[in-house]
Amino acid sequence: MKIAIAAATGNIGARVAQIISENREISLLLGKDKEQLEKQKTSYAIPVPTDISKPEEVIANTKEVDALLWLVPPVVHVPSIKEWYDQVIKAGTKTVKHNNIKRVVLISSLGAGYKQKTGTVGYVGNMEREFDKVTTNMVSIRPGYFMENFLLQKDKIIGNDVISFPYDEDHDIPFISSDDIADAAAHYLMDDTWSGRWVKNLMGPANLTLTEATQIFSEKLKKKITYNKQQYADIKTQFEAFGANENVQQEMVDLFKALGDKDGIYATPRTYEAYTSTTLEDFIENKFLA
Repeated sequence: MKIAIAAATGNIGARVAQIISENREISLLLGKDKEQLEKQKTSYAIPVPTDISKPEEVIANTKEVDALLWLVPPVVHVPSIKEWYDQVIKAGTKTVKHNNIKRVVLISSLGAGYKQKTGTVGYVGNMEREFDKVTTNMVSIRPGYFMENFLLQKDKIIGNDVISFPYDEDHDIPFISSDDIADAAAHYLMDDTWSGRWVKNLMGPANLTLTEATQIFSEKLKKKITYNKQQYADIKTQFEAFGANENVQQEMVDLFKALGDKDGIYATPRTYEAYTSTTLEDFIENKFLA
């Protein structure tokens, strides 16, 4: 079996590649960073430098592939995040159609079918619809809120004892580790017995409010951590500092507003199949403090 992995140097792609290699299946590692790809090279993992927003490159580098993992890596240095998503989606769908790839696993998002203005959540909903046109065998993995987002403010949490998000402190959030998302993706990529179109919600072991999450951090770090609710103006300033233009800043605000709606995306009912095992405590011990 040969499996192609888009954005193979990211948290999800790198772990998927590791799992596939451990199971002695061949994986093609797609991504622009040749140096990082080479670091992941094994007897079964083959680095293939590829700009996944360019259909001609992806098509040329995924011949005779049996399964494809497709996701859109986060970027801010673009005119529009939507345009970036559209480019990567188009490259993926053209590749599946041209190379007749039999099975596709998408990393989407909880709430991908939501109709309101939702930033990237709406964009991955479009990704699902576009891939649905070119394949009959597709799993859309829809995860909740990545625990890895805490890593983006690690210095502030450790140095200033503060956690900051633009959500109400009592807002229920299905925090999930990217490791659990990758494990699910790897399972479907290596299993050639399934067929049809499937949607799989992944919501971590339990929903947590920011008050509860902050308390867990306080216990694990053995000091008092407080929660600070950011204003949307702060979000714009933050992304402006990252080099994002006004359009991208607004797209991120749209996303945060959608995720913070108590009756919106994260009001999705939990089911047994949406459970994943990595707790926030596990994440803090094994990743945040590693």
